[in-house]
Amino acid sequence: MQREELVIVDDIEKQAWQLLEDAIIYYQGRPVGTVAANDRSQFALNYDHCFIRDFAASALLFLIKGRYDIVRNFLEETLKLQPKKQLLDAYTPTQGLIPASFKVVSNNGEEYLEADFGEHAIARVTPVDSCLWWIIILHAYVKATKDLKFALQPEFQQGIALIMELCLATRFDMSPTLLVPDGACMIHRRLGIYGYPLEIQALFYAALRAARQLLICAGDEEIVIGIDKRLPLLQNHIRHHYWIDIQRLNIIYRFKGEEYGHSATNLFNIYVDSIPYADLAIWLPKHGGYLAGNVGPSQLDTRFFSLGNLMAIISSLASEQQSQAIMTLIEEQWQDLVGTMPMKICFPALEKEEYRILTGYDPKNIPWSYHNAGSWPVLLWFLTAAAQKTGRINIAKNALELAQYRLSEDQWPEYYDGVRGMLIGRKARRYQTWTITGFLLAKELMSHPEYLELFSFEKFDVENAGYACNL
Repeated sequence: MQREELVIVDDIEKQAWQLLEDAIIYYQGRPVGTVAANDRSQFALNYDHCFIRDFAASALLFLIKGRYDIVRNFLEETLKLQPKKQLLDAYTPTQGLIPASFKVVSNNGEEYLEADFGEHAIARVTPVDSCLWWIIILHAYVKATKDLKFALQPEFQQGIALIMELCLATRFDMSPTLLVPDGACMIHRRLGIYGYPLEIQALFYAALRAARQLLICAGDEEIVIGIDKRLPLLQNHIRHHYWIDIQRLNIIYRFKGEEYGHSATNLFNIYVDSIPYADLAIWLPKHGGYLAGNVGPSQLDTRFFSLGNLMAIISSLASEQQSQAIMTLIEEQWQDLVGTMPMKICFPALEKEEYRILTGYDPKNIPWSYHNAGSWPVLLWFLTAAAQKTGRINIAKNALELAQYRLSEDQWPEYYDGVRGMLIGRKARRYQTWTITGFLLAKELMSHPEYLELFSFEKFDVENAGYACNL
């Protein structure tokens, strides 16, 4: 890189750090989070909230820089918002939930935090991923500070336990995966992911790994046993039933339908004519593969969902061989999955009648826009982390080179539109905080790969799962 380019990149990073500083929310004089976006050209809506999923990248950056107070305050205040009692009112947040977001509200000179559990969100969907991200952030805080006593406080142990009870509860279901509605995660609008979407399963696995370490010293044996039982089942289920490569595609192609009993091989009664074999057979590289977007009754969603696949690598939900195959797929299908702005939230887009039926004519989710195969710069840090985890550093390097100049020039938009991500999102906010933090965290991970340890996991070993006691 030439000297002039280095100066420009340095200026971009300085600008990004200042924008992150400007995004910090203060409550009673203490920093407690970051706003979703600082785009003063548009009405705030809920972009002046701190979203739990958005704050994850901010939290990791603050931990890397030793600014532990912001993350500690965030964890303490969001825990206070968690409902501790179960009420019979169906419109009341369920016990153990962490809100999707919160904001600071002033009334008669007094400040308080107003939480949104989905009551004010579009379509009123209750978030599932907030609880999972909260535990992942808490685990990263303990890893960075070595302060296990913070997580061992009774209120935190209770908070973790309530989340785990919610996730591990007996249900009308016989699957190790979590059943969730459309809109319960980063893809928070209707996009045909009802059921067992990969993103939630990957976050669920990471949260189980984190909770297993944070609870092991607390004596909550029943929950720990429940986690130990669920982890291998969840891992095996995802690795086998969600995996798609040429070899697996050949097996699915020859599935028989309407099978019954223990000898059935087509366990979910997938109707083979619903799978786009011709497209997949061409698109899949010889040594590449990926985890499907969703698997359930008569459903195999063969769309590639980036966050779920990348988190599966980072958390070791995917095997080492599968992780390498996912990165090979990204590298081989670079134009489809990365294009000019890392990277697509999913691929391909829902189009024509499928778009109309599954999204309900959502004008924000037109093909190749927003959640319907739009390009999201925040995914840059997940891609970089997965590249570091698998030793495929050139993938992250190439992605960063694509993004760094353009993001600053475009004023850090929320997402990009188009088949190759050439257009700034039609309704994208500027100065989106997780776009900024996605870039900064990717840069930090490239310079200091050891930071990956804050939020990644190695192969699960039940005998050594509780090493957090020794932090």
